[in-house]
Amino acid sequence: MASNNTTPAVDNTFRKKFDTEEYRERAREREKKEAERSKSQSKGPPVQRAPLKHRDYHVDLESRLGKTQVVTPVAPLSQQAGYFCRVCDCVVKDSANYLDHINGKKHQRALGMSMRVERSSLEQVQERFEMLKKRKTPGTFSEQDLDERIRKQEEVEEEHKRQRREKKKEKKKGKVIEEEPEMDPEVAELMGFGGFGSSKKS
Repeated sequence: MASNNTTPAVDNTFRKKFDTEEYRERAREREKKEAERSKSQSKGPPVQRAPLKHRDYHVDLESRLGKTQVVTPVAPLSQQAGYFCRVCDCVVKDSANYLDHINGKKHQRALGMSMRVERSSLEQVQERFEMLKKRKTPGTFSEQDLDERIRKQEEVEEEHKRQRREKKKEKKKGKVIEEEPEMDPEVAELMGFGGFGSSKKS
């Protein structure tokens, strides 16, 4: 008993139909906007940074050592506790981290330097050796100088030992004198201390 249903078919797949041309147009517009944005953000060729150089200033780590400071949350960065870097506008809490920071990549880039070191030429190395030779005074060290310094050091040590021995002797003499107080002979007789040394009566 097959029943013949002639009900109209219903689209119950719930599948959305996309207009492909519309979405292709949207994609083209988005790509154009991204290309324009990337062109406006690019500032030209990459920046050429100078190679690393020697620091020409003294790093002050000891000036605030042992000092007390009142720290408030509203104080500017330069007056907060720790070490303030003016280049990077940041505060580092201890000296080891401060040294790491000023030798690090971020700080060196802010100064306009790369982390690469300039290769020295043969002439530069020779000039450096000559400069170091001139700075060194001639004849600064010899075996005779070493023997002389050792002899002087031994003399100083002997003198120091002699002075310590004399001080010890003086202390001992002072103690002996304190242990044997001088008494008046009359008072000693009255107290019965007379005549310790002999059995003769006077």
